[in-house]
Amino acid sequence: MLAQAGIAARVVEHHAVFTVAESAVLRGDLPGLHCKNLFLRAAKGEGFFLATLKEDRMVSVNALARAAGWPKVTMASAEELVAVLGVTPGSVTPLGLVNAAPGQVQFALDAAIAEGPEPLWCHPLRNTASVAVDPRALRGFLEALGHPVAVVAL
Repeated sequence: MLAQAGIAARVVEHHAVFTVAESAVLRGDLPGLHCKNLFLRAAKGEGFFLATLKEDRMVSVNALARAAGWPKVTMASAEELVAVLGVTPGSVTPLGLVNAAPGQVQFALDAAIAEGPEPLWCHPLRNTASVAVDPRALRGFLEALGHPVAVVAL
């Protein structure tokens, strides 16, 4: 889908990584920005939220929610993750929004990532590879799919 949208991307296959700590050994081969992703749901009521943050960002989920203008949130379940983004735990990625209906998930991108200029590395719907994409191109791609990108300064 990225290629069809005219977006350059570099894909690197690797062993399965489930956490930022596990992926740290790949840094020498993957220069650029690295992220962590949080898939959340409203603590009360309905709504799903996805945040893509710099990998070393330390923030509580509710501080993140306040910064993004979201209600109180909690971690979504593995079942919700599969149902909404089509990925399993350890494979959460902003690219999972390709599987969500427009407006189904509110998306926030860390301001420290949003403007690049370094490529952003994230999973391509599975944790056995990483894909590098220009963060500005990623924003345009997601917005074209009906997923507005809220850039959040933390």
